[in-house]
Amino acid sequence: MTHSRLLWLRVSTRILAMRNRVSIASLRRVLLASLTFAILTSAVSVLHAQDWAKQILDKSPRHREWVPVKYGNRTVQAFVVYPEAKGKAPVVIVIHEIFGLSDWARSMADDIAAAGYIAIAHDLLSGMGPKGGGSSAFPDEDAIVKAVSGLSASTVTADLNAVADYGKKLPASNGKLAVVGFCWGGGKSFGFATTRQDLNAAFVFYGPGPEAAAIKSIHAPVYGFYAGNDARIGATVPGTAEAMKAAGKKYAPVTYDGAGHGFMRAGEAPDANEANKKAREEGLKRLTDLLKTM
Repeated sequence: MTHSRLLWLRVSTRILAMRNRVSIASLRRVLLASLTFAILTSAVSVLHAQDWAKQILDKSPRHREWVPVKYGNRTVQAFVVYPEAKGKAPVVIVIHEIFGLSDWARSMADDIAAAGYIAIAHDLLSGMGPKGGGSSAFPDEDAIVKAVSGLSASTVTADLNAVADYGKKLPASNGKLAVVGFCWGGGKSFGFATTRQDLNAAFVFYGPGPEAAAIKSIHAPVYGFYAGNDARIGATVPGTAEAMKAAGKKYAPVTYDGAGHGFMRAGEAPDANEANKKAREEGLKRLTDLLKTM
């Protein structure tokens, strides 16, 4: 091989190597930019998923306030919404989903207040979050779910009793009391009916029933709202109905065909499907109609 040919080969090899390095660097920049965009897009999507409920709540004309409900050494933060009504009204305690006291849970309380009731949605994670905060203090949804799942039954019941006592003593309250819960909160609503003797009604949205032995102590009528496409919870309904009947208790479950678990929230979201929308509309109407019978 001649000297000039060898020199040309070396130069060509260096040029090719430089091009490869440039291509790799460019590829890395493109990949990094794409990854950053994906992360930001995902974050924005999550924020938007939460924002729609807050936007609905922000448009409400009803009076809303945060109230610290204290008992023993514990303070529970409660979100209270008053109806625009002339006379006194029943109190409805709203038990949030396993996702903590979210904007949607608060907007659901506002929906109930719009129907003429004093709605109280309290944060069962009050004081349990980072730096002593509540649901909003946790870093992400997984952390909230883990914290809610770890709540003791005694703490949940004590919080519910404290909020119920507070609500019944409000000057605007007529003394009647109901509880409504969703998802995880639906099961807690059913459970609360086994311990609170002055309840006028309990409403259970896609939550499991209590043990048969506990059912005997229920005094209030219990109304169930279930999703057709939710075998996990739906499979428990026949057994609960049988136990309630055997104990001589009133239990009226309704299943909404085609709806999925969490349809009261999912049916209101911007991307709601028709089955969830229909179930939410019918579920809300049934809830408000039944509240009138207390």
